[in-house]
Amino acid sequence: MSETPPARSLPYRRNVGIALFNAEGRVLIGRRFRDDGPEIILPGLEWQMPQGGIDADEEPRDAVMRELWEETGVRHAEILGETDWVTYDFPPYDGPPHRLGVFCGQRQKWFALRFTGDEAEIDPLAVRNDMPPEFDAWRWEQLDRVADLVVPFRRDVYREVARSFARFV
Repeated sequence: MSETPPARSLPYRRNVGIALFNAEGRVLIGRRFRDDGPEIILPGLEWQMPQGGIDADEEPRDAVMRELWEETGVRHAEILGETDWVTYDFPPYDGPPHRLGVFCGQRQKWFALRFTGDEAEIDPLAVRNDMPPEFDAWRWEQLDRVADLVVPFRRDVYREVARSFARFV
């Protein structure tokens, strides 16, 4: 029987985060409706901005547009800016084997995008690219309030994103 290596010895998963701004300077957030392995949700802290993994040999700028579409249905957006790489660690996880269980956390590049479409295209419940929905609801929120709505292990990253993208509000 093999032991699971300590979390610190595991790599970070490459990931993109999305701050999608509307014309009023608010960002799109979605309400997660289920845990995803070590990516847990907590009562009252189910909201987050869209994010997702970068495929092998995929550039972050391509991944951000793919993930935006997969998670929200949005195709009409333009990139305004991006952050340096930031990381967060997953909380301890002792559940069943999971695709994210081979990582200690996520290494993310966040992108600010301006939504240029119609709100009718926002549909987080549709299945796209065989990816199950992660959100069951969405809304626009003030960027500087989002860190208070997410699980604690993401808060420092969200505060950094709010500082980096304040100029787009």
